Amino acid sequence: MTMTETIQATGTYPTPARADDARFVELAARIGAVAARHAGEHDRDATFVTEAYEAMRETGYLALAVPEELGGLGASIRQVCYAQAELARHDGATALASTMHHYLTLVQVYRRRNGAPDAEGVLRRIADEGIVIATSGGSDWLWPTTTAVREGDNLRINGRKAFCSQSPGATVVATCAAIDDEVLHFSVPLSAPGVRIEETWDTLGMRGTASHDVVMEDVLIPIDKIAGRRPYGEFGAPLMAALVHFAPVAAATYFGIAAKARDIAVAGAKNASPRQIGLMDAKLRCAWWAVLGSVDEIGEDYTATPATMITLMLAKRQVVLDAIEVVNLAMDVLGGRSFYRHAGLERAYRDVRAGTFHPFNPEATLTYAGKLVLGDPGSSA
Repeated sequence: MTMTETIQATGTYPTPARADDARFVELAARIGAVAARHAGEHDRDATFVTEAYEAMRETGYLALAVPEELGGLGASIRQVCYAQAELARHDGATALASTMHHYLTLVQVYRRRNGAPDAEGVLRRIADEGIVIATSGGSDWLWPTTTAVREGDNLRINGRKAFCSQSPGATVVATCAAIDDEVLHFSVPLSAPGVRIEETWDTLGMRGTASHDVVMEDVLIPIDKIAGRRPYGEFGAPLMAALVHFAPVAAATYFGIAAKARDIAVAGAKNASPRQIGLMDAKLRCAWWAVLGSVDEIGEDYTATPATMITLMLAKRQVVLDAIEVVNLAMDVLGGRSFYRHAGLERAYRDVRAGTFHPFNPEATLTYAGKLVLGDPGSSA
Protein backbone atom coordinates (compact mmCIF):
# COMPACT_ATOMS: atom_id res chain seq x y z
CA MET A 1 0.00 0.00 0.00
CA THR A 2 1.42 3.39 -0.97
CA MET A 3 1.42 6.55 1.12
CA THR A 4 -1.05 8.10 -1.32
CA GLU A 5 -3.46 5.25 -0.72
CA THR A 6 -3.26 5.72 3.02
CA ILE A 7 -4.26 9.40 3.01
CA GLN A 8 -7.80 9.67 4.33
CA ALA A 9 -10.30 11.12 1.90
CA THR A 10 -11.50 13.73 4.37
CA GLY A 11 -8.26 14.45 6.19
CA THR A 12 -4.54 14.71 5.82
CA TYR A 13 -3.41 12.45 8.61
CA PRO A 14 -1.70 9.44 7.01
CA THR A 15 -3.42 6.32 8.30
CA PRO A 16 -0.78 3.67 9.01
CA ALA A 17 -0.77 0.86 6.50
CA ARG A 18 0.39 -1.60 9.16
CA ALA A 19 -1.94 -2.80 11.90
CA ASP A 20 0.80 -2.64 14.52
CA ASP A 21 1.15 1.09 13.81
CA ALA A 22 -2.61 1.70 13.69
CA ARG A 23 -3.31 0.38 17.20
CA PHE A 24 -1.19 3.15 18.72
CA VAL A 25 -2.99 5.78 16.63
CA GLU A 26 -6.34 4.48 17.86
CA LEU A 27 -5.15 4.67 21.46
CA ALA A 28 -3.91 8.22 20.94
CA ALA A 29 -7.28 9.18 19.45
CA ARG A 30 -9.10 7.94 22.55
CA ILE A 31 -6.85 9.99 24.80
CA GLY A 32 -7.15 12.92 22.42
CA ALA A 33 -10.92 12.89 22.78
CA VAL A 34 -10.49 13.38 26.52
CA ALA A 35 -7.88 16.09 26.00
CA ALA A 36 -10.03 17.99 23.51
CA ARG A 37 -12.92 18.32 25.97
CA HIS A 38 -10.73 20.26 28.40
CA ALA A 39 -8.19 21.92 26.09
CA GLY A 40 -9.97 25.26 25.93
CA GLU A 41 -10.12 25.79 29.68
CA HIS A 42 -6.51 24.74 30.19
CA ASP A 43 -5.42 27.10 27.44
CA ARG A 44 -7.44 29.95 28.92
CA ASP A 45 -6.19 29.42 32.48
CA ALA A 46 -2.67 28.11 31.68
CA THR A 47 -3.39 25.01 33.77
CA PHE A 48 -2.02 21.52 33.29
CA VAL A 49 -3.80 18.99 31.08
CA THR A 50 -4.62 16.76 34.04
CA GLU A 51 -7.54 14.83 32.56
CA ALA A 52 -5.54 13.70 29.55
CA TYR A 53 -2.74 12.46 31.79
CA GLU A 54 -5.22 10.52 33.88
CA ALA A 55 -6.41 8.85 30.67
CA MET A 56 -2.80 8.11 29.73
CA ARG A 57 -2.17 6.44 33.07
CA GLU A 58 -5.35 4.36 32.80
CA THR A 59 -4.52 3.12 29.30
CA GLY A 60 -0.76 2.64 29.69
CA TYR A 61 -0.03 5.35 27.10
CA LEU A 62 2.81 6.73 29.20
CA ALA A 63 4.57 3.37 28.74
CA LEU A 64 4.10 3.65 24.98
CA ALA A 65 7.79 3.17 24.15
CA VAL A 66 8.67 0.77 26.97
CA PRO A 67 9.48 -2.68 25.49
CA GLU A 68 6.70 -5.24 25.89
CA GLU A 69 8.95 -7.62 27.82
CA LEU A 70 9.35 -4.88 30.45
CA GLY A 71 5.62 -4.25 30.76
CA GLY A 72 5.10 -1.50 28.18
CA LEU A 73 3.38 -1.21 24.81
CA GLY A 74 6.56 -1.66 22.79
CA ALA A 75 6.17 1.22 20.32
CA SER A 76 9.09 2.05 18.04
CA ILE A 77 10.16 5.64 17.31
CA ARG A 78 8.08 5.51 14.13
CA GLN A 79 5.04 4.32 16.05
CA VAL A 80 5.47 6.95 18.75
CA CYS A 81 5.52 9.57 15.99
CA TYR A 82 2.27 8.24 14.52
CA ALA A 83 0.62 8.28 17.93
CA GLN A 84 1.82 11.75 18.91
CA ALA A 85 0.77 13.23 15.59
CA GLU A 86 -2.74 11.90 16.21
CA LEU A 87 -2.79 13.18 19.78
CA ALA A 88 -1.71 16.65 18.62
CA ARG A 89 -4.69 16.80 16.26
CA HIS A 90 -6.86 16.91 19.38
CA ASP A 91 -4.70 19.12 21.60
CA GLY A 92 -1.20 20.35 20.88
CA ALA A 93 -0.39 21.08 24.52
CA THR A 94 -1.21 17.54 25.63
CA ALA A 95 0.90 16.12 22.82
CA LEU A 96 3.88 18.38 23.47
CA ALA A 97 3.81 17.79 27.23
CA SER A 98 3.79 14.02 26.77
CA THR A 99 6.44 14.28 24.04
CA MET A 100 8.89 15.22 26.77
CA HIS A 101 8.19 11.99 28.64
CA HIS A 102 8.11 9.82 25.52
CA TYR A 103 11.42 11.00 24.13
CA LEU A 104 13.12 10.42 27.47
CA THR A 105 11.61 6.94 27.53
CA LEU A 106 13.08 6.34 24.07
CA VAL A 107 16.44 7.53 25.39
CA GLN A 108 16.26 4.82 28.07
CA VAL A 109 15.37 2.22 25.42
CA TYR A 110 18.44 3.32 23.47
CA ARG A 111 20.63 3.23 26.58
CA ARG A 112 19.40 -0.27 27.42
CA ARG A 113 20.22 -1.44 23.91
CA ASN A 114 23.72 -0.08 24.39
CA GLY A 115 24.28 -1.75 27.73
CA ALA A 116 23.52 0.98 30.29
CA PRO A 117 23.02 -0.97 33.54
CA ASP A 118 20.39 1.35 35.02
CA ALA A 119 18.17 1.78 31.93
CA GLU A 120 16.07 -1.36 32.36
CA GLY A 121 15.17 -0.39 35.91
CA VAL A 122 13.93 3.02 34.73
CA LEU A 123 11.84 1.44 31.99
CA ARG A 124 10.29 -1.03 34.42
CA ARG A 125 9.38 1.81 36.76
CA ILE A 126 7.67 3.68 33.92
CA ALA A 127 5.58 0.61 33.16
CA ASP A 128 4.99 -0.71 36.69
CA GLU A 129 4.95 2.40 38.86
CA GLY A 130 3.78 4.94 36.32
CA ILE A 131 6.63 7.37 36.85
CA VAL A 132 6.51 10.37 34.52
CA ILE A 133 9.76 12.01 33.47
CA ALA A 134 10.00 15.75 32.92
CA THR A 135 13.04 17.39 31.39
CA SER A 136 14.93 20.64 31.82
CA GLY A 137 16.64 20.28 28.44
CA GLY A 138 15.18 23.49 27.07
CA SER A 139 17.08 25.56 29.61
CA ASP A 140 20.11 23.34 30.30
CA TRP A 141 21.52 23.10 26.80
CA LEU A 142 25.32 23.17 26.56
CA TRP A 143 26.04 25.56 29.40
CA PRO A 144 23.88 24.81 32.46
CA THR A 145 24.04 27.37 35.25
CA THR A 146 22.92 24.87 37.88
CA THR A 147 25.89 23.85 40.01
CA ALA A 148 26.98 20.69 41.79
CA VAL A 149 29.34 20.51 44.77
CA ARG A 150 30.71 17.19 45.97
CA GLU A 151 30.11 16.32 49.61
CA GLY A 152 31.33 12.83 50.42
CA ASP A 153 29.26 10.35 48.42
CA ASN A 154 26.70 13.00 47.43
CA LEU A 155 26.40 16.02 45.22
CA ARG A 156 24.73 19.19 46.49
CA ILE A 157 22.70 20.71 43.66
CA ASN A 158 21.58 24.35 43.38
CA GLY A 159 19.88 26.05 40.46
CA ARG A 160 16.72 26.89 38.55
CA LYS A 161 15.44 25.09 35.47
CA ALA A 162 12.99 26.75 33.07
CA PHE A 163 10.68 25.17 30.48
CA CYS A 164 10.03 22.02 32.54
CA SER A 165 7.00 20.83 30.61
CA GLN A 166 4.41 18.67 32.44
CA SER A 167 6.12 19.41 35.77
CA PRO A 168 2.79 19.31 37.71
CA GLY A 169 2.15 15.78 36.43
CA ALA A 170 5.70 14.44 36.56
CA THR A 171 7.40 12.42 39.28
CA VAL A 172 11.03 13.04 38.32
CA VAL A 173 12.96 15.57 36.26
CA ALA A 174 15.89 14.58 34.07
CA THR A 175 18.41 17.36 34.44
CA CYS A 176 22.07 18.22 34.80
CA ALA A 177 24.51 20.41 36.72
CA ALA A 178 28.02 21.74 36.21
CA ILE A 179 30.98 20.85 38.39
CA ASP A 180 34.38 22.21 37.41
CA ASP A 181 34.67 21.70 33.63
CA GLU A 182 32.19 18.85 33.50
CA VAL A 183 28.42 18.48 33.25
CA LEU A 184 26.74 15.65 35.15
CA HIS A 185 23.38 14.20 34.05
CA PHE A 186 20.97 12.69 36.58
CA SER A 187 17.31 12.56 37.61
CA VAL A 188 15.76 14.21 40.66
CA PRO A 189 12.42 13.20 42.21
CA LEU A 190 10.16 16.23 42.25
CA SER A 191 9.18 15.24 45.79
CA ALA A 192 12.80 15.39 47.01
CA PRO A 193 13.70 17.85 49.80
CA GLY A 194 14.78 21.17 48.31
CA VAL A 195 12.86 20.76 45.05
CA ARG A 196 9.92 23.01 44.28
CA ILE A 197 7.89 24.08 41.26
CA GLU A 198 7.42 27.80 40.67
CA GLU A 199 4.42 28.51 38.48
CA THR A 200 5.96 30.83 35.92
CA TRP A 201 4.23 29.52 32.78
CA ASP A 202 2.10 32.34 31.30
CA THR A 203 2.80 32.27 27.59
CA LEU A 204 1.54 32.89 24.07
CA GLY A 205 0.86 29.25 23.30
CA MET A 206 1.20 25.68 24.56
CA ARG A 207 -0.28 26.96 27.80
CA GLY A 208 -1.62 23.59 28.93
CA THR A 209 1.90 22.11 29.07
CA ALA A 210 2.42 23.92 32.40
CA SER A 211 6.12 24.24 31.63
CA HIS A 212 6.97 25.88 34.93
CA ASP A 213 10.36 26.47 36.53
CA VAL A 214 11.81 23.81 38.79
CA VAL A 215 14.00 25.20 41.56
CA MET A 216 16.57 23.07 43.39
CA GLU A 217 18.05 24.34 46.63
CA ASP A 218 20.65 22.19 48.39
CA VAL A 219 19.29 19.02 46.83
CA LEU A 220 21.44 15.98 47.61
CA ILE A 221 22.03 13.44 44.83
CA PRO A 222 24.09 10.26 45.44
CA ILE A 223 27.07 10.18 43.13
CA ASP A 224 26.20 6.64 42.08
CA LYS A 225 22.98 8.02 40.52
CA ILE A 226 24.90 9.97 37.88
CA ALA A 227 23.69 8.61 34.52
CA GLY A 228 26.09 10.44 32.22
CA ARG A 229 28.88 12.97 31.92
CA ARG A 230 30.04 15.39 29.24
CA PRO A 231 32.49 18.28 28.89
CA TYR A 232 31.05 21.71 29.71
CA GLY A 233 29.99 23.43 26.49
CA GLU A 234 29.86 20.22 24.45
CA PHE A 235 27.07 17.82 23.58
CA GLY A 236 28.60 14.57 24.73
CA ALA A 237 26.72 11.28 24.75
CA PRO A 238 23.82 12.20 27.10
CA LEU A 239 22.72 15.36 25.31
CA MET A 240 23.29 13.90 21.84
CA ALA A 241 21.04 10.96 22.73
CA ALA A 242 18.40 13.36 24.01
CA LEU A 243 18.39 15.41 20.80
CA VAL A 244 18.24 12.32 18.57
CA HIS A 245 15.07 11.07 20.28
CA PHE A 246 13.45 14.44 20.82
CA ALA A 247 13.56 15.66 17.21
CA PRO A 248 11.23 13.18 15.45
CA VAL A 249 8.65 13.00 18.25
CA ALA A 250 8.48 16.80 18.54
CA ALA A 251 8.22 17.10 14.76
CA ALA A 252 5.28 14.70 14.72
CA THR A 253 3.54 16.84 17.34
CA TYR A 254 3.73 20.00 15.25
CA PHE A 255 2.65 18.07 12.17
CA GLY A 256 -0.49 16.97 14.01
CA ILE A 257 -1.40 20.54 14.96
CA ALA A 258 -1.07 21.66 11.34
CA ALA A 259 -2.98 18.64 9.98
CA LYS A 260 -5.95 19.47 12.19
CA ALA A 261 -5.84 23.13 11.11
CA ARG A 262 -5.94 22.03 7.49
CA ASP A 263 -8.99 19.85 8.12
CA ILE A 264 -10.83 22.68 9.88
CA ALA A 265 -10.10 25.02 6.97
CA VAL A 266 -11.24 22.52 4.33
CA ALA A 267 -14.44 21.74 6.24
CA GLY A 268 -15.27 25.45 6.53
CA ALA A 269 -14.08 26.58 3.10
CA LYS A 270 -16.63 28.33 0.91
CA ASN A 271 -14.89 30.35 -1.75
CA ALA A 272 -11.34 29.20 -1.08
CA SER A 273 -8.80 28.94 -3.84
CA PRO A 274 -8.17 25.27 -4.69
CA ARG A 275 -4.51 26.19 -4.93
CA GLN A 276 -4.41 27.21 -1.27
CA ILE A 277 -5.84 23.87 -0.24
CA GLY A 278 -3.48 22.05 -2.56
CA LEU A 279 -0.57 23.98 -1.09
CA MET A 280 -1.57 22.96 2.43
CA ASP A 281 -1.68 19.33 1.40
CA ALA A 282 1.63 19.55 -0.43
CA LYS A 283 3.35 20.98 2.61
CA LEU A 284 1.78 18.49 4.98
CA ARG A 285 2.65 15.47 2.87
CA CYS A 286 6.25 16.60 2.47
CA ALA A 287 6.43 17.30 6.21
CA TRP A 288 5.22 13.80 7.07
CA TRP A 289 7.61 12.26 4.58
CA ALA A 290 10.37 14.18 6.35
CA VAL A 291 9.39 12.60 9.68
CA LEU A 292 9.17 9.03 8.38
CA GLY A 293 12.06 9.43 5.94
CA SER A 294 14.46 10.61 8.61
CA VAL A 295 13.47 7.79 10.97
CA ASP A 296 13.81 5.23 8.19
CA GLU A 297 17.16 6.69 7.14
CA ILE A 298 18.80 6.22 10.53
CA GLY A 299 17.57 2.62 10.72
CA GLU A 300 16.86 0.47 13.76
CA ASP A 301 20.48 0.10 14.92
CA TYR A 302 21.29 3.81 14.87
CA THR A 303 23.82 5.43 17.17
CA ALA A 304 23.50 8.88 18.70
CA THR A 305 26.11 10.68 16.61
CA PRO A 306 26.19 14.18 15.09
CA ALA A 307 25.30 12.66 11.71
CA THR A 308 22.26 10.88 13.13
CA MET A 309 21.20 13.94 15.07
CA ILE A 310 21.36 16.36 12.16
CA THR A 311 19.39 13.96 9.94
CA LEU A 312 16.52 14.12 12.42
CA MET A 313 16.97 17.81 13.19
CA LEU A 314 16.76 18.78 9.53
CA ALA A 315 13.50 16.87 9.34
CA LYS A 316 12.20 18.64 12.46
CA ARG A 317 13.13 21.99 10.96
CA GLN A 318 11.20 21.24 7.79
CA VAL A 319 8.15 20.05 9.68
CA VAL A 320 8.04 23.01 12.05
CA LEU A 321 8.35 25.61 9.29
CA ASP A 322 5.81 23.83 7.09
CA ALA A 323 3.42 23.46 10.03
CA ILE A 324 3.49 27.20 10.68
CA GLU A 325 2.81 27.91 7.02
CA VAL A 326 -0.06 25.42 6.90
CA VAL A 327 -1.76 27.02 9.91
CA ASN A 328 -1.32 30.45 8.32
CA LEU A 329 -2.83 29.15 5.08
CA ALA A 330 -5.72 27.58 6.98
CA MET A 331 -6.52 30.96 8.49
CA ASP A 332 -6.40 32.58 5.06
CA VAL A 333 -8.81 29.97 3.73
CA LEU A 334 -11.34 30.68 6.49
CA GLY A 335 -10.74 34.42 6.30
CA GLY A 336 -12.14 36.60 9.07
CA ARG A 337 -13.94 33.66 10.62
CA SER A 338 -10.59 32.24 11.68
CA PHE A 339 -10.14 35.18 14.07
CA TYR A 340 -12.86 33.79 16.32
CA ARG A 341 -11.72 31.31 18.93
CA HIS A 342 -14.66 29.02 18.28
CA ALA A 343 -13.41 28.48 14.72
CA GLY A 344 -10.70 26.24 16.14
CA LEU A 345 -7.65 27.84 14.52
CA GLU A 346 -6.70 30.54 17.00
CA ARG A 347 -5.07 28.14 19.47
CA ALA A 348 -3.32 26.26 16.67
CA TYR A 349 -1.93 29.57 15.41
CA ARG A 350 -0.34 30.21 18.82
CA ASP A 351 0.67 26.65 19.68
CA VAL A 352 2.43 25.86 16.43
CA ARG A 353 4.83 28.76 16.89
CA ALA A 354 6.44 27.10 19.88
CA GLY A 355 8.18 24.77 17.45
CA THR A 356 10.78 27.37 16.48
CA PHE A 357 12.11 27.64 20.03
CA HIS A 358 13.11 24.04 20.70
CA PRO A 359 16.78 23.23 20.28
CA PHE A 360 17.93 23.28 17.58
CA ASN A 361 15.97 26.27 16.29
CA PRO A 362 15.67 26.44 12.47
CA GLU A 363 18.67 28.70 11.90
CA ALA A 364 20.91 26.83 14.33
CA THR A 365 19.99 23.62 12.51
CA LEU A 366 21.30 24.99 9.22
CA THR A 367 24.49 26.28 10.85
CA TYR A 368 25.18 22.94 12.51
CA ALA A 369 24.50 21.03 9.28
CA GLY A 370 26.91 23.28 7.43
CA LYS A 371 29.60 22.85 10.05
CA LEU A 372 29.41 19.06 9.69
CA VAL A 373 29.76 19.35 5.90
CA LEU A 374 32.86 21.50 6.39
CA GLY A 375 34.51 18.94 8.63
CA ASP A 376 33.58 20.16 12.11
CA PRO A 377 33.27 17.21 14.54
CA GLY A 378 29.91 18.51 15.80
CA SER A 379 30.76 18.47 19.49
CA SER A 380 29.29 21.95 20.04
CA ALA A 381 26.59 24.14 18.57
